[in-house]
Amino acid sequence: MKTKTIRRDKVNIITLGCSKNMVDSEVLSGQLLANEIDTVHESGKRDHNIVIINTCGFIEKAREESINTILDNVDLKKKGKLDKVYVTGCLSERYRNNLEAEIPEVDAFFGTMELPMILKRFEADYKGELVGERLLSTPQHYAYMKISEGCNRTCSFCAIPLMRGKHISRSIESLVTEARQLVQRGVKEVMLIAQELTYYGLDLYKKRELPKLLHALAGVEGLEWIRLHYAYPSKFPMDIIDAINDHDNICNYLDMPLQHASNSMLNAMKRQITREEMEDLIGNIRYKIPNICLRTTLITGFPGETRQDVEELKTFLQKMRFDRVGTFTYSHEEGTSAYGLIDNISEEEKEERAQEIMEVQQEISLEKNEEKIGNIFKVMVDKKEAGRYLGRTEFDSVEVDNEVIINSDRKLKIGDFVQVKITKAYDFDLEGEVV
Repeated sequence: MKTKTIRRDKVNIITLGCSKNMVDSEVLSGQLLANEIDTVHESGKRDHNIVIINTCGFIEKAREESINTILDNVDLKKKGKLDKVYVTGCLSERYRNNLEAEIPEVDAFFGTMELPMILKRFEADYKGELVGERLLSTPQHYAYMKISEGCNRTCSFCAIPLMRGKHISRSIESLVTEARQLVQRGVKEVMLIAQELTYYGLDLYKKRELPKLLHALAGVEGLEWIRLHYAYPSKFPMDIIDAINDHDNICNYLDMPLQHASNSMLNAMKRQITREEMEDLIGNIRYKIPNICLRTTLITGFPGETRQDVEELKTFLQKMRFDRVGTFTYSHEEGTSAYGLIDNISEEEKEERAQEIMEVQQEISLEKNEEKIGNIFKVMVDKKEAGRYLGRTEFDSVEVDNEVIINSDRKLKIGDFVQVKITKAYDFDLEGEVV
C-alpha cells in the first residue's frame, strides 16, 4: 500500500531595495531557521513552495520592480508551482489596503515591523535571544549592521518616515554582541546603516551617542573595518570624526547624502542647512582627517529646479571634489510635503541632469584615482571574476564605490587583506599588483 509523503515547507526570501531591507530579510531568515523551517535567500533552484517578498516602496521605479516581482510569483502560484506568497517591507507597509484589493492572490501582506506576525503564519515563535543570528546574504567576510530603525527628519521629498516610522535606536550592548557574533562567523567588515546615523542614541540615551557606539565597536577583537553610511549634514556632531580618528579599524570613510547644493533647493527640500554651512562642514572634516573619503548622494529634478540650480550644483562638485557621488532623479511621492508642489520637470530632463552631474564627477574621480598610482593600499579581496581578483580599499564600500582589480601570481583567499601597489587608474576603478 502506497503512503503519501507530506512535503516539508521550504521558504525562499526575495529582497528588493536597500541594504536595510537586506538586513531585515537576514533577520527573518535567522528566525525561520531557528524554528527549523527550511529557508533560503534569492534561490534560483525553484525547489521551494513558499515565497516571502521583502518589497521596496521608496521611489516609483522601486515600486514597479516590487509589484512586478509580486505578480511573477502570484503567476507561479496560479500554475501550481508555489503554495504560498507572502509580501512584507516598505511597499506593503505603505499601500497594504490597495495591494490587498488589487492582488488578492497574495496570502498575506505585512508591514515593516511585523516580523512576529510573519512567524505566526508558520506557527513559529519569535526568539528574542537571537541577537545577531542572521542568515547572511552577503559574502562571509562583510555584513551590514542596522543600528536604528525609522527617521525623525522631515525632508520634503522623502517617504521613508511614512513606511519606517519614528527613529528607534538599538542599544550599544546589543550591537556589540551582534558584532562579536558576526566576527565569530568570519565577518571582518561591518557597514553601519540607518536612515540617519547621527541621530543614534537620542531616544535611548537622551543624547547623540554614535561616537560612544563607535568606540565600543572598535574594541571588538577581529573586527578590522567599520564603515559609516547615511549621515545627516545639519548639526553634524564633529565628535564622530574624532572617533574615526581615534581607531585604526574605523575606515576613513563617511557617506553623507547632501541631496543638493543650491540654497533654494536645499530650502525647498527642508534640509535645514545652507550651501555655505555644508562647505564649512566638509572643510572641517577634511581638516581633521585630510585623507578621508567623502561620499554623497544628489537629487536632480526636484520641483522648481532651474538650470541655474543645476549649474550651482556642478560648481559645488568641482569645488568640493567628493571622492564618491551617486545620483537619483526626483520621484513625486504621495504623503510627502513636496507632493503639494508641481512635478514640473520631465523624466527625460531629470535623467539628463543626473547624467550632467555624473560627467562632472567622472572627471574628478579619474583625477583622484590617477593620484593613487604608485601608492600601496591595504585591499580586501572580495571576489574572483573572469580569472581576476576584485577588491576594495578602506575608501570604498560594497557595490556603490570603486573596485580594485588585483593582479597576483599567487592564489588569493576571498576575504583576506593584501597590500596592492596601484599601477593603473580608470574613471571609477583602480588596478594594481600584490606586493
